Amino acid sequence: MSHDPLDSQKPGHKEGLLPRGLAIRLFAYLIAGHAIAGFLYLLFKVGSHNQ
Repeated sequence: MSHDPLDSQKPGHKEGLLPRGLAIRLFAYLIAGHAIAGFLYLLFKVGSHNQ
């Protein structure tokens, strides 16, 4: 048995998957990024109608 603290072989650890916290954070950043981009798009779209 390895005593290396960097060894990530834990019981139930699936190889090749992102850690749960990282996956949730990535999903939240993607949703927030798209929401901000959509809001900016809406601002420019509405602003262009006033010219």
